[in-house]
Amino acid sequence: MATDNPGAQIDMSVWQGRNDPEDGEKGLRWHQKILPADQANEGGIMLLGFACDEGVSRNKGRTGAYQAPVEIRKALANLAWHHSEPVYDGGNICCNDGNLELAQHRLGEDVCRALRQRHKVIVFGGGHEVAWGSFQGIGNYLIQKQHVISSENNKLPSETNTKSAPRIGIINFDAHFDLRNPPTGQQSEQGSSGTPFHQVARFCELQSWPFKYACLGLNRAGNTQALYEKADRLGVYYKDDTELTYANLANTIDALKTFIEGCDHLYLTIDIDVFPAAVAPGVSAPAARGVSPDIIEQLLAPVLEAKNRHGASKILVADLAEFNPRFDIDNQTARLAARLAWTIARAIR
Repeated sequence: MATDNPGAQIDMSVWQGRNDPEDGEKGLRWHQKILPADQANEGGIMLLGFACDEGVSRNKGRTGAYQAPVEIRKALANLAWHHSEPVYDGGNICCNDGNLELAQHRLGEDVCRALRQRHKVIVFGGGHEVAWGSFQGIGNYLIQKQHVISSENNKLPSETNTKSAPRIGIINFDAHFDLRNPPTGQQSEQGSSGTPFHQVARFCELQSWPFKYACLGLNRAGNTQALYEKADRLGVYYKDDTELTYANLANTIDALKTFIEGCDHLYLTIDIDVFPAAVAPGVSAPAARGVSPDIIEQLLAPVLEAKNRHGASKILVADLAEFNPRFDIDNQTARLAARLAWTIARAIR
């Protein structure tokens, strides 16, 4: 099952940390267990990086997220190993020439390839434009899967698509909807870090798939009335940061579980700017209020625990977006992102 991935750049030198040989196998850390993708001989977790500032730049934000994939790996490297399946590093897709669309396409190809090889995927962005690349991978994987099912059942792909459209639940912890319309008046639509879920909605519409989107942690002061109205038209389930309190937690978890039950697969995406700036200073758009990590952790639990009818995690892909090392303080945000990745990796099977 070795992965042929000439497009990504793999640098295993970032995986360094403490060694405790006196503790044997139970004293191991991530840097001692991680393997490069070309050594992937069984299904596990594939880590991919999306080194990109272009989407944030187009969205008039402060750049610096390009370095995030490397810094998350460095923070993750020294964390204790408590996992039951192998983890592989598939390297970084880098957007160095301003061609965001090509970089997203290449990320989608890598995500699709990893899913076909029976890996779960965790992607380190980059700005939240990473989401359109991640979802392209999920969408193309499921389209290919539908073609296989159609062939086995002697049906046209269109017949299978109509009767069994996949229900992909997108769960986004984020201060922003990222549902913006791309700018008009251009020869071709240009996406940004603010448009990925508009692009996903359009993809689902073209495939006649339901668009199932939950966005939790919104800063109402940072999202226009037009975005809330668009979310309502699209049937988005959302909660503002002011609603994510302990008083409302049980009801929110129940609603999230109901959303999850209506999905065949899950795509989890976490924009680090959902956390307060005091907790996560190193982001493209720091939050004056945000949602505390302990609330987010409890809302993550039903997502990470969700299983399909085969007993496997419903999560196909998870990604982390908008960590910006340029503005981090004492690696505080890097450690938060790494802990999120650690938690996700431990939960998905």
